[in-house]
Amino acid sequence: MKYRLLDILACPICKNFPLEHYVIEESTYKDRVLEEEKPLCELYCGYLGKKIKDLKETPCEECFKKEVKTGALYCSNCGRWYPIIDEIPQMLPDELRDKKSDISFLEKYKDQLPGKIVLSGKPYNLKVSL
Repeated sequence: MKYRLLDILACPICKNFPLEHYVIEESTYKDRVLEEEKPLCELYCGYLGKKIKDLKETPCEECFKKEVKTGALYCSNCGRWYPIIDEIPQMLPDELRDKKSDISFLEKYKDQLPGKIVLSGKPYNLKVSL
């Protein structure tokens, strides 16, 4: 997932923006060259986790070369979390999510994700699955 995607993503359930993100594994593409005008993001710099208006400089050149390979997105408003697997954020509504897959993801990465996702996240968490 490109960090700049966080500039437009909102929770599909409650529409909260911006989403928190937790990086487990990152990919770097050193050959990418930024040819666009800075800043690439309008409202929120996902790479730094800050609002654009609060930044004096933006690290667009560095951000442009990186993607989140594995991680999670979290909505601080409704408590839902969404896995990022193979650089793709899986932002499905609750009824279309696969409980077995979500629980497996949480078990695999429980030591690298915060308790608010692992133990309290919606729609599935390890506390509920026990």
